[in-house]
This record gives sequence, C-alpha cells and structure tokens, in this order.
Amino acid sequence: MSIDGLPPLREVIANHDLRAKKQLGQNFLLDLNLTAKIARQAGDLTGCDVLEIGPGPGGLTRGLLAEGARHVLAIEKDARALPALAEIAARYPGRLTVINGDALQIDPLAHLTPPIRIAANLPYNVGTELLIRWLTPAAWPPFWQSLTLMFQKEVAERIVAKPGSKAYGRLALLAQWRAEARIVMSLPPEAFVPAPKVHSAVVHLTALPEPRYPADPAVLSQVTGAAFNQRRKMLRAALKGLHPQIEALLEAAAIPPTARAEEIDLERFCALARKLATARTG
Repeated sequence: MSIDGLPPLREVIANHDLRAKKQLGQNFLLDLNLTAKIARQAGDLTGCDVLEIGPGPGGLTRGLLAEGARHVLAIEKDARALPALAEIAARYPGRLTVINGDALQIDPLAHLTPPIRIAANLPYNVGTELLIRWLTPAAWPPFWQSLTLMFQKEVAERIVAKPGSKAYGRLALLAQWRAEARIVMSLPPEAFVPAPKVHSAVVHLTALPEPRYPADPAVLSQVTGAAFNQRRKMLRAALKGLHPQIEALLEAAAIPPTARAEEIDLERFCALARKLATARTG
C-alpha cells in the first residue's frame, strides 16, 4: 500500500540497507496504514508545523505529510536514513526539513513556526528523557500544542496511571499536572521490524493552558521525588528530610502522615508543595 506514490517501506529499507540498529533503539513500523493512523491521532495538522524525532525510513513522516502537515522537521541521528528521507522531501517540496543529529542536543525552534505539534515513534533509549524535557520547560505553556508519541506500553501506562496503581508515580504526576494524557493506540511486537520484546502504545498529550493546580515546579519535583524514591515508606518517613515539621505540613495538605506516595493524588501533592514552599520562606 502506498499513500504517496513512494515505494513500500520494506523496499525503502532494502534499497538503502536500513537494517534497524539495536544501539540506536530502532524498531521500524513498516505498515503505512498504521503510520497514517498514528498521524491522524495528532489531529488536524493542516495549519501546523510538526516535530518528528527518529523518523528512520520515514513511515510516520509520510503519514504526517499525507495528513496535511504544513511542515515537518525530522531529526534523525542515523545518517543511513538520510537518502530515504531525501526521497520523501522531493515528493513534498518545501514541506520536509531533515536534520542529521542527536535530538537531545538540537534546539528545534529555529526551524519551526507555531502552532507546533510533536509526533514521533520515539527511539526507546531516549523516549522518556525527551518527554520529561517537553513537560518541564522554563515557562508554561510550552512551545508545543500536543504530543503524539509511541512508547513501550509499560511507559505509556505510567504516563496515564491513576493513584493506587503500581504504575502511578512521578511520570504520571508530571504529565497530568500540565497536560491531558491518554493512550490512543496499542501495537503488538509483530507490527515492528525487528519485533521488540514488549508491546507498544501511542500516548496523546494535550498541553493545558496552565497547570491543573498551583505549585512551584522545583518544589513539586522535590516532593514527588522524595516520596516515590521510597514509595514503600510512609510519607512522614520518606519526606522527613524536606522540613522539620513535615508531619504538620502533610496534615495541613490533607495528607495522612502514614499514607504512602502511591495513595496521594496530584491535587494533594500540589497542596503539599505549596505548604512546604510557604514554610521554607516564612
């Protein structure tokens, strides 16, 4: 199946000798029906620039362009993929820019015009780090409107987890504090080449205009870090290093000092962060 007159992805990979490299976290999704479906999860792209990380042979890139993205900026670390991506750029003149480099080292904003969305089948070895960066800019709202990202299913479940579940932790709090997060697709290992050992899932996150509850980001990070680093401990013990009066602050935030981190929802963690910030300055 072709969506754009370009060759099927298996043919592209064979033509350019693009065998996936484990050290680059590569698992290629070759079904153009699936890549187009992922592109559609990003919403109406006709008036948007899209940032894509790790396009590989360009399956999702083709989906994003076919769905009408105004411009796609694709950052690819593997130089072997550049000729294949150049063929896509030629098919969509002026709508695809490819940068060969490490997404962790490149500032994409010089190449993008708002509104901006991010869509990517993220390399497994950098996916979580990139997500955290996008969720923790110096100022909010961020440069992006939405994120449509493929992760290992276990990571996806951590992003959308609710209190009381084993998956619930800092990643859930970070994502849900400033964004609306939901799993929109699940994919089995056999959808990829090579097949990974795990299932995958696509998460769609929409940036909120402001955080759900007020809190200083640095204090909230400190509180949730201390709480979940010792998640088996009661909070009065896990957080005792943050303030001499931590039990009183927990109670003031409507948190039982004997509770454990996974029992506490985002609203009460934010309340505790506010109480702690006030106690430190007062």
